[in-house]
Amino acid sequence: MAATEGPTADAAGRTIRMTNPDWWRQAAVYQIYPRSYCDRNGDGVGDLAGVLSRVDHIAALKVDAVWFSPFYPSALTDGGYDVDDYRDIDPSIGTLAEFDALVAALHECEIKVVVDLVPNHSSDRHEWFRAALASTPGSRERDRYLFRDGAGANGELPPNDWQAMFGGPAWTRVTEADGTPGQWYLHLFSTHQPDWNWANQEVRDDFLTTLRFWGDRGVDGFRVDVAMGLAKDMSEPFPPWEKAGDFLLLALGADNPFGDGKHPLVDRDELIEIYTGWRQVFNSYEPPLFAVAEAWVAPHRRGLYANRESLGQAFNFDLLHAPWDAAAFRGIIQRNVELAAEHDTTSTWVFSNHDVVRHASRFAPQPREPERGTTGADGAGRALTGRGLARAEAAIMLALALPGSTYMYQGEELGLPEVTGIPADQVQDPWAVVENGVMTAGRDGCRVPLPWTTGGVSFGFGAADAHLPQPDWFGSYSVEKQQDDPSSTLSLYREALGLRRMLQSEELLRWLELGPGIVAFRRPNGWISVTNFGTVPVALPPGRVVLRSDRRAANEPLAAEATAWVLHPPE
Repeated sequence: MAATEGPTADAAGRTIRMTNPDWWRQAAVYQIYPRSYCDRNGDGVGDLAGVLSRVDHIAALKVDAVWFSPFYPSALTDGGYDVDDYRDIDPSIGTLAEFDALVAALHECEIKVVVDLVPNHSSDRHEWFRAALASTPGSRERDRYLFRDGAGANGELPPNDWQAMFGGPAWTRVTEADGTPGQWYLHLFSTHQPDWNWANQEVRDDFLTTLRFWGDRGVDGFRVDVAMGLAKDMSEPFPPWEKAGDFLLLALGADNPFGDGKHPLVDRDELIEIYTGWRQVFNSYEPPLFAVAEAWVAPHRRGLYANRESLGQAFNFDLLHAPWDAAAFRGIIQRNVELAAEHDTTSTWVFSNHDVVRHASRFAPQPREPERGTTGADGAGRALTGRGLARAEAAIMLALALPGSTYMYQGEELGLPEVTGIPADQVQDPWAVVENGVMTAGRDGCRVPLPWTTGGVSFGFGAADAHLPQPDWFGSYSVEKQQDDPSSTLSLYREALGLRRMLQSEELLRWLELGPGIVAFRRPNGWISVTNFGTVPVALPPGRVVLRSDRRAANEPLAAEATAWVLHPPE
């Protein structure tokens, strides 16, 4: 089938995926956390019908794809990443028919659909795990997971001292069907998330079925959760990396000594075999399905996931952790552009997602949320959180000008800051830290449902109170507040993403040396991006200024903590 730019239809008239096989290489991808996007049925939880009702907002952003965080049946012990059934929709979120309608609507707008896949672990309510609990040691059912006998005289101790990401031992003991204390199962996250045994062929085959299930429904690709964690060395005696924190060290992206593919739990060379099997499924579709790996690994290991024989792309989280510093940004960009070229892929640029503090707060010199009842405004009436938002806007313009894919998280187009001070009795995140009755750390603050209107029960999110509490200042960041304001963050995102579609060119850049504290580069078609990390305004290079985050006139110097795009004749 010849490549086309728009949607096509099959004989039954159903919209099918667009056929440009390289659409993902320089895509703008918008992440939706469904439970916090829009609630259509009034139960306080976002749903697929709610997303469908907001497709016009998504289309107006001019993004190339939407990535949906998990919508599967789940007990929500970890925000939906504890999956009961990989081939269904949670009843609180919708139905498969509603999912099909949403895919069709997005495809009609020429927007791709990417879904979250969680292959490292299931939930403890998955039918295969329930079967494992009802079975006996050494059974076929238990071999799908990682069950082991305990240590100690009577198996009363965990098999080793590996620690879970959410704290405590990475092992939980089960009660056997006859009521006696039994084996232990491995869970690198919560006790409700037992790890799959990827040495088991049934597990491998079932996930291939899941890939085809969603591919056949029109999905264009997958975001692969904990992609580095599937293959594990469970041989005994257990390897010498059982010290608490080793897994955390690697998973959090810190410098680590485990860059040789031999860590017992993550980033093992055996993953190559698993993902090349997935690639065969991907390539059976026209165009091939796409996947991006959440792989917290050493940079030189990223190519195991991000090559054409494997998943295709892997997240680069370096900017997500970078300080607001010109040298840091330029070094990260240069290193990742080179790594991407080495593996014939493209890099990804990410500042926020469902797991981290929103970058409008993170970039603030002293991160804080707005004062209650205060919108804060510059001369044009733009809602502000101060320097954090100015830096966030400058950063997204810089990222959108780079070769590669930019991943954005719902609400950042509104300039939303992190919500803090969530009462302890409303905290949902198992990773949260609660002190003096409120959450002081955790992921709920970036998962608070979006504000669509300036007022109402839940600021237009739905007809009932939202499942996480929204602060009373949320209305000043709403879509309604910003919709018709040309100086708003929402307007900046729309304009930047629209221009990006027109200006995107070959996956190359050339650095421009414009002085200390300046990150500037030129794309082959003459598109120049200039970001001022300094404290004083700087002159812009000659050319036609098409967009600037500081909202100054085209011929004025670029303000501190701002980005401008300049068009110059191609070289």
